Amino acid sequence: MHNNPMLKASVVGASGYSGGELVRLLSRHPQVEISTLTANRQQGVGLTESFPHLEGFADHPLVAPDWAALGAEADVVFMALPHGLSMEGAAAVLDGGAKLIDIGADFRLRDASLYGDWYDLEHSATDLLAEAVYGLPELHREAIASARLVACPGCYPTASILALLPLMSHLSADVRGPIIIDAKSGVSGAGRAASMGSHFSEVNENVKPYKLGSHRHTPEIEQTFRMLGCTAPVFFSPHLVPMTRGILATCYVSPAIVPSQDEADDLWQETYRDEPFVRVRDGFPETKATVGSNFCDVAVKVDVEKGLVVGLSVIDNLIKGASGQAIQCMNLMFDLPEEEGLCQAPLYP
Repeated sequence: MHNNPMLKASVVGASGYSGGELVRLLSRHPQVEISTLTANRQQGVGLTESFPHLEGFADHPLVAPDWAALGAEADVVFMALPHGLSMEGAAAVLDGGAKLIDIGADFRLRDASLYGDWYDLEHSATDLLAEAVYGLPELHREAIASARLVACPGCYPTASILALLPLMSHLSADVRGPIIIDAKSGVSGAGRAASMGSHFSEVNENVKPYKLGSHRHTPEIEQTFRMLGCTAPVFFSPHLVPMTRGILATCYVSPAIVPSQDEADDLWQETYRDEPFVRVRDGFPETKATVGSNFCDVAVKVDVEKGLVVGLSVIDNLIKGASGQAIQCMNLMFDLPEEEGLCQAPLYP
């Protein structure tokens, strides 16, 4: 176990939705002391001015990030920043001695040129890409435990990969393409910055697709499937739905050999039997059953006649899709119980 009585944790980008969720969860973690909270645009004010619900839990001031100081004073630094910003300070944080967990996109793709193609930005910390561990515990638990730099998956990839992991782990070489992932997300996935696309009047009573086949999470999903031996291309089809939190991913796969429903059910149960945060559902999963929690609910439907296996999953995009998964990784990195600070039932209704 970790020898120190309390881990010192700092959050960079604490005024955003994912950063705020990190602070909320960390404030109740029995092994964590929150050290420094930073923000780019709201420096000099208290966190509770941005997040009144955290009054009495995290009354820290928001300060400008000092990368070297963060690395020296904290055991772990979480970065909850837009793409392009984490890589600016990652080396200094690591050189200071802290471990780094990035919730952003900067270290998810191992190929720097692929990052440049999809994010229209040259990667400035390519030397760190080789050591960054993709922070999906259900796939990389041992590597996460020994890492000093973890790149947390995006919310859509988390849902999509977990929806299909049982099939990909056993039949990936037999999958014919394309894999079609139809996903719906609540508006909090767009972040806290105001925009026309997330304005209440634009989103309410409206469902709309966006970035079909061109969303930046596509190469992240494909990268993971390639690692599992699947060469089939992915067509990713995201939609924005009028709810605050949650993702539903419905994923369609045509394997050369289609399992029966009973075989698929057994495969899903076997894959996730010992996973603390993945629940296999008998019926179809729904987003409301995971809101406010680190759970991912999954199910599988087989249509033998049509040659289809359909994997389904739901998550809270801000927790299992971001901050909760980051804390799950932290627990592994510091040899704490994996569920520590995360064992809470979802909110309902």
